Amino acid sequence: MSFFPFLTRRLQLSTLLIFIASVIVTLVLGCMPTPSQTPTRDKFLQPFSSTSVWNMPIGSNAQYIPAGINKAAYGGVDQEYFYKLKADDPYRPVYVPGAWGEGRCTGTKPVELWLPIPDDLIVPDATTKPYSTPNNGSAFLMPDGKTLVQLEPLARCQHGGSIYGWRYPNIDIYGEGIGGAHFGSGLSAIGGSVRKGELTSNQPIRHALKVLLWGEKYLYYSKENPGHRWPADRADANAAKQYHGKNPALVQGALLAIHPSQSEESLNLQTPAAKKLFHALQDYGAYVVDDAGWDAHYLAVERGVLDEFRNTFGYDFEGTSGQFHDDFMKLFQALQIVDNNTADSVGGGGTPRAALAPPIGN
Repeated sequence: MSFFPFLTRRLQLSTLLIFIASVIVTLVLGCMPTPSQTPTRDKFLQPFSSTSVWNMPIGSNAQYIPAGINKAAYGGVDQEYFYKLKADDPYRPVYVPGAWGEGRCTGTKPVELWLPIPDDLIVPDATTKPYSTPNNGSAFLMPDGKTLVQLEPLARCQHGGSIYGWRYPNIDIYGEGIGGAHFGSGLSAIGGSVRKGELTSNQPIRHALKVLLWGEKYLYYSKENPGHRWPADRADANAAKQYHGKNPALVQGALLAIHPSQSEESLNLQTPAAKKLFHALQDYGAYVVDDAGWDAHYLAVERGVLDEFRNTFGYDFEGTSGQFHDDFMKLFQALQIVDNNTADSVGGGGTPRAALAPPIGN
C-alpha cells in the first residue's frame, strides 16, 4: 500500500478544517460591532447629550400624579424652524421684532447678531385677518457645526432682507440643551420637537416631546409657586394674571407622561400616528413649554411635518373633529405629571424605560 494517498487525504481534511474555521471566525466577527457599525445619531436630527432632558426616558421610580387635562376644542401643532447654515451664504442682521402680532418685520433695534441666510428663505409676518400669531420658535446651527442660535418669533418678510426674533444665548449642540427660545418657559426651541419623518416612519420616536396647554385653564401661578418648575427657568411675563389653573404641579416645565398601566388598547387608539405618540409619551413624556393661549392642545413639531402627515395619512393633523383628533385628545387626557422629575433624577430616576440615545456620530 502506498503512503501518499493517506497523506493526501490528511492534507485534504486539514484544508477543510481550516476552511470551516475561517468561515466560523468570519461569521462571528461579522456579528460583532465595529467602530463603523456602532449605532450613532445625527446631532441635527436628535441634538444634545444622551442624558439631556430631551433624550432621557422615564424611569422606574417615576411618581405619577393626576394632571387633570380634559379635551380641548382644537388639536394642533406649534411649528418650529430649523436650519443648518453655510458660511458662504450672505450674512444678514437680526433685529428685535417690531411687534408680537402683525408688524414683526418692522423692528429697528439690532440684536447684535448676523446670520448667513439664503436670500430666498422667507418666514411670513403674523397677520390680523386671519388672526395668526405663531410662536415660530427657531434654531440655527452655525457653520462651525457646534453653536446653536435660537430666535422667537422668527420672521423674514423680504427676499434678501433682515431677520427678526428675540434671541436666546447661544448653546452647544453637544451639551445638555435645556434652555432656548420657548420664552414662556425658557426651554429649547429644537430639543423635543417632532421632526420630519418621525410620525410617518416605522421607527419609534426616541425622545421627549413638547406640548402647549391653555394657561388660563391649566397652568398654576402663585407668589410661592411662580408658574414654573425645573427644567423651565421662567413663566410668561403676565403669568400672575394669565394662569388660572388649580393644580400647583402643573406649570411651565412640568414633565407629563402616560402611566405604564395604560396601553393602546385601553385608550382605544385608532390611528397610527396617535399610537406612535402614545409610546413616546409613555417612554419619554412631554414637557410643557408654552401657553396655548386658548382652548387648544398643541404639539411642537418641525415645519414640514403637517404636509408630510397629510400626504401620508390622507387627513389633517390639526382640527376640531375626526378620528385622529379624538385620539389626540385621549392622549392628553391620559397624561399625568411626573412629580419627581428633577435635575438629580431626570424622568423620575430608576431604570429607564428605554435605552439611552446612542452617541452623536457627527
